[in-house]
Amino acid sequence: MIKYLGSKRRLVPALGRLFEASGAATALDLFTGTTRVAQELKRRGGVVWACDSARYSEVLGACYVAADAATIDEAELDEALGLLNRLPGVHGYFTETFCVKSRYFQPFNGRRVDAVRSRIADDFSGSWLEPLLLTSLLEAADRVDSTTGVQMAYLKSWAPRSYNPLELRAPALIPGTGYSLRADAAAAAASVGSVDFAYLDPPYNQHSYFGNYHIWETLVAWDRPPVYGVACKRSDCRDPANRSRFNSKPRFRDALAEIVRLVDAGILVLSYNDESWTTLEEITELCAKRGAVRVLTFDSKRYVGAQIGIHNPAGKLVGRVSHLHNHEYLVISGEQKDVMRAAAGVTDAGDACCEVVQP
Repeated sequence: MIKYLGSKRRLVPALGRLFEASGAATALDLFTGTTRVAQELKRRGGVVWACDSARYSEVLGACYVAADAATIDEAELDEALGLLNRLPGVHGYFTETFCVKSRYFQPFNGRRVDAVRSRIADDFSGSWLEPLLLTSLLEAADRVDSTTGVQMAYLKSWAPRSYNPLELRAPALIPGTGYSLRADAAAAAASVGSVDFAYLDPPYNQHSYFGNYHIWETLVAWDRPPVYGVACKRSDCRDPANRSRFNSKPRFRDALAEIVRLVDAGILVLSYNDESWTTLEEITELCAKRGAVRVLTFDSKRYVGAQIGIHNPAGKLVGRVSHLHNHEYLVISGEQKDVMRAAAGVTDAGDACCEVVQP
């Protein structure tokens, strides 16, 4: 799975237990990102909708959530991966933009990305193999990049992993039923309809995922956009249409209230942390309109950029990070008996969390 700011890797087991203990059969992961949570719900037997506005997220969802491991032709997938792994590199847009004009990847790996992505476009576009091969390429590129995990900048010196050769591997697919949907959150909530369990992990600060992961957007779209700045961001990162309401402090609360109102789910679980623009009290008050509320809190390490410190463009350490940990919250709402049963599935399992008692 690709490195991702805001990934809920540490919360995935707890979310899986919440889903299972609630007795749910259907689930919606509305801001799915890398699909970690959607995958876990699918592993636990759920029919899952993975929704996001990002192109790369739609591809990951098509691979890990919509594809059924029990029905794919593994031999055909292995043959396609073997073909792509044998391709010689070609100096193209990706190499020039992300290895020469910027330094996200070493050029020998950039040339391999150019060759592999072009062959996928030529030979596999529209086929059942396309999202699986694109996912394999995304993950292969992520394993050899030279960043801290976001594409706002690259490291001053090459990361040790960047010297490794690009290698495509078969994605670890999951048996079961699911769907991948690329749409605005409000539109997705309306189109999916009623589910037993919904998980919301919206952005809650000014940092846009569209800008943070612009290379993955370009790699999936394969549209060779004009770029700007040292980071070689897509020019459409400047387009207000590509900026989420959740990245705007004046609009965030209304946007969140609309989604909570629109989602039709027996149990709704909302992720939030204590670095957000809003407060836990405001979040619980909003969710309380749906019924009973319970809150689970988890101590969590902050993102890797906080761990390595604050540096200027020349790579010199210039500031001190205020804290290395934060609190992640899961706010559970719905009918009281359902909420209590779901929360007990986590607290009784001895997870490293504690329940926040609501007044």
